[in-house]
Amino acid sequence: MTDGADVRFFPSRDGDLAYLDTGSGDPVVLVHSGYVDHRMWADQIPALAAGHRVIAPDVRGHGSSANASEPFRWADDLAALLRHLDAGPAVLVGVSMGGVIVTDTVLEHPELVRAVVTCGAATGDFRYSDAWHTGLRAEYARTLGAGDIEGWLDAFVRVAAGARRDVGDLDPEIPRRLREMARRTLAGHTPGERDWHVPVTGSWPRVPKIGVPVLMINGGLEPAELLAAAERLAREVPDGRAEVVEGTGHYPNLERPDVFNGLLLDFLRAL
Repeated sequence: MTDGADVRFFPSRDGDLAYLDTGSGDPVVLVHSGYVDHRMWADQIPALAAGHRVIAPDVRGHGSSANASEPFRWADDLAALLRHLDAGPAVLVGVSMGGVIVTDTVLEHPELVRAVVTCGAATGDFRYSDAWHTGLRAEYARTLGAGDIEGWLDAFVRVAAGARRDVGDLDPEIPRRLREMARRTLAGHTPGERDWHVPVTGSWPRVPKIGVPVLMINGGLEPAELLAAAERLAREVPDGRAEVVEGTGHYPNLERPDVFNGLLLDFLRAL
């Protein structure tokens, strides 16, 4: 279901953006995390498509989507895709970078959003400050600067395990999938390439104006500061709730798809 034969393309103002569109019913949009692509949702797409229209884009600069050649915001790309597909208002679901994109989208394009689910994220204003993430960012910079793609991938998959586990503690299929997707995305870029992305800023003061239900799903092994930010988001939106999937890290949808899918489907049924 999620192989290249199913991918379609939306001709945006700055290149073609890839997306999967399957199932029928109320639309649910799945936005992947950084460096990977829509295949991250392989365990969610069949479960959701049984009763919903599922749209899973490759974010600009990722997977099969075009890179940017001018300033852009990912939230605007997502809004343009939803308008192109006449798919709004939709339920937006995002993990990590995708979680930021979906909260940015409800802030910038609220008319296109029916509800929001974030995982491994809060808003675009949140930044990890713990020593483990600081060290990991330094390792990213060192390996990429040296052209050591395999070393970079070794560092990248550590995010799935988190600070309190080793990659070897995971089902080996998880780091394998992450490496495959990230290697493909990296292959589409060149060293020193300009970053045209324009972040959405000043999100926290606008959070109380979010007028749709918001669900936060986070792994219990995430850093305390991320879990606290998710709880803050749940408190400050008018209709918010935070759930924790114990024993999982940054990607509960990969580690415990049964639990993640159950929480998501229960949320959708209640809308």
